[in-house]
Amino acid sequence: MPQSLKVLLVEDNPDDAKMVLRELKRGGFEPISQRVDTEVAFLDSLHSDLDFILSDYAMPEFSGLRALELLKKSGLEIPFVLISGTIGEDTAVQAMKLGATDYLLKDRLARLGPAVRRALQEVEERAEHRRLEAQFIEAQKMEVIGQLAGGVAHDFNNILAVIMGYSDLMIQKLEPGNEFKSYVETIRSSSERAAGLTRQLLIFSRKQTVQLVVLDINEVVKDLDKMLRRLIDENIELTILPGAQLGRVKADSGYVGQVLMNLVVNARDAMPNGGRLTIATSNARLDENYARTQKDAMPGDYVMFSVCDTGTGMTEEIKARIFEAFFTTKPKGKGTGLGLATCQTIMQQSGGHIAIQSELGQGTTFKIYFPRVDQPLDVAALPRTGPTPRGTETLLVVEDEPTLRRLARSVLELQGYKVLSGNNGQDALHNVRDHKGSPIRLVITDVIMPQMGGKVMVEWLKSANPDLKILFTSGYTDDAVTQQGALEEGVEFLPKPYTPTALARKVREMLDASK
Repeated sequence: MPQSLKVLLVEDNPDDAKMVLRELKRGGFEPISQRVDTEVAFLDSLHSDLDFILSDYAMPEFSGLRALELLKKSGLEIPFVLISGTIGEDTAVQAMKLGATDYLLKDRLARLGPAVRRALQEVEERAEHRRLEAQFIEAQKMEVIGQLAGGVAHDFNNILAVIMGYSDLMIQKLEPGNEFKSYVETIRSSSERAAGLTRQLLIFSRKQTVQLVVLDINEVVKDLDKMLRRLIDENIELTILPGAQLGRVKADSGYVGQVLMNLVVNARDAMPNGGRLTIATSNARLDENYARTQKDAMPGDYVMFSVCDTGTGMTEEIKARIFEAFFTTKPKGKGTGLGLATCQTIMQQSGGHIAIQSELGQGTTFKIYFPRVDQPLDVAALPRTGPTPRGTETLLVVEDEPTLRRLARSVLELQGYKVLSGNNGQDALHNVRDHKGSPIRLVITDVIMPQMGGKVMVEWLKSANPDLKILFTSGYTDDAVTQQGALEEGVEFLPKPYTPTALARKVREMLDASK
């Protein structure tokens, strides 16, 4: 089957142009051609859709070398071949130095077809080289981001844990209607956004600690309802439509929430003058026909949630780039370009799929598919209602960040526990040795600390008390924690920043499980 070829003929002789086209057809091409013989006409016809330029060397009002010069100035990478009946070797060499792909004599056009094929192949090879080079640069960029995110995550998560924790305690103490309560709630909300940005960087650089549990997406959406409404403007109407008899998925609830929040923020920004935002969940099945037409889609049963807005929509060009890292259409300072790239990373890690429907001026719908599992809900994913659980057991908190150590101790003592503490593993072992009261039932410890880390300390403690419960915490990335050997199968882990409620519930859950 002939290969289609969009060719611009720079030729003043119509008969010579016909001869060239006949030779292209003999060479296996189906040329779609336009002939020009002046500089103005050449510039008007020069565009990126062209596959090839074939130019005579000398014409009354134009020349092949001038055409080549204009092509180079345009920045377009289009193969350019000179064809002439009078061109000499010196002129041919000059043309090649200026960037011509090849040169041919009009009385020897038999090699035109092979010359065109070779030039097209070279263009394809250069494009592939650029793609590989861009991927390499992107990989290096992601590595730098990962190192940066890992470097700041620990300290930043410790700080955020303190801000979020004391904000929660203040909100509990302040009476409804107190003007300071709204101030503290704003601080709490801002700290959640900061934690989200840190988590987004860690997810995207694939350094975030993943905690997979069997969960109900309806419950995740319900838990995020208030936060989502704080993210959007008052002129946006938010409707949530939970699906009935929804299946379960195995995922990190924080990841699911991150995807949902990113999509809601994008929808908000696409509706600057207000509009309608709808979040819906349902069971879904993707068949083989669908999977064949969609990248990264596998046939099977899924649980889907969709985020649909009535905003500005997107062009095909923008849709083709929305998952690129750092690509954003938002004004400077309004977006990082990581939101949708993070969503795609999460779905790839979860074995899921993202589908998008959007037209300019007609709004956008994202459909997020998580693989459906036939397993009971994990305890950690069950809805939590009622007051924060209390207890009277003796606990040990080991944390090298003083403010966070005091916060964790205060939270647990408020719930009735007796709490010992240490600022590192060595200090904690001394305190345990001197302890004369009721036996320690559970240890909450940071993983990475100076002098002695949590892993080594725990080995010493469990040698004397094998039944001792251990809850590791950390603000470091997955890589750093794994290298310490803390994330072994069956080990309980609470990532920073955690809330007072999350800490109290996790402690009570572990203590009750031991019974």
